[in-house]
Amino acid sequence: MYATERHQVIVERARNLGRVEVQSLAVELNVTPETIRRDLSTLERLRLLRRTHGGAIPVERITFEPDLADRESRNVELKRRIAVAAIAEVPAEGAILIDSGTTTAQLARLIPEDRELTVATNGITIAMILAGRPGITLHQIGGRIRGRTMATVDEWAIKALDEVIFDVTFLGTNGISTRYGLTTPDRDEAAVKRAMIRSGRRRVLLADHTKFETDHFAGFGAISDLDLVITDDALDADLVTEISGAGPRVVLA
Repeated sequence: MYATERHQVIVERARNLGRVEVQSLAVELNVTPETIRRDLSTLERLRLLRRTHGGAIPVERITFEPDLADRESRNVELKRRIAVAAIAEVPAEGAILIDSGTTTAQLARLIPEDRELTVATNGITIAMILAGRPGITLHQIGGRIRGRTMATVDEWAIKALDEVIFDVTFLGTNGISTRYGLTTPDRDEAAVKRAMIRSGRRRVLLADHTKFETDHFAGFGAISDLDLVITDDALDADLVTEISGAGPRVVLA
């Protein structure tokens, strides 16, 4: 296979799967990892891919924000495993904040019936999951609703968050990297997430491995702002070391 043919295959894989890994491409294309790394560097110069730790992502992923229905269909089993691990961080009683998102929605579904909790969320979907649940006093954070993510944003949401304190804040993210920290495509959602970080005594991030070493337009926090990161066991071991070295404990589900 010629280099140009490899490049086409690599770009197609990245666009179909959301990311590609050096080792798996080397095996599939029967070349050395060094050859794949050179291919990825070439494709990055052509602005077709963005290099990440151990692989690459398509440039479209950096700027494109999938809608809620699309995100709900991705990596469902990984998200559920992460949510199961996160249950250990839900107190028997107290106040928790749940960020809008598909992994955090999995957590909301799994909260045990015996918990006596005050729960606040900016996620319309999460509020619908928890509405009417015994033992839960539910607060929907107000604001403008973003149709793409069904999350409330803007000053109304930020003002509400600045007036309260939560025992645990469960956060989601579109991207997390050792260079840029926590990122998301929308500046309004980023502002609300920053307020969420401020309002939590403990901050727990729920993110599957595909979110790592991926950067988006708007930053909302540093890795050191987190107390705990819960992800899946497909995360590269070197990245686990780098993330934990920045401050938070890392749990692999």
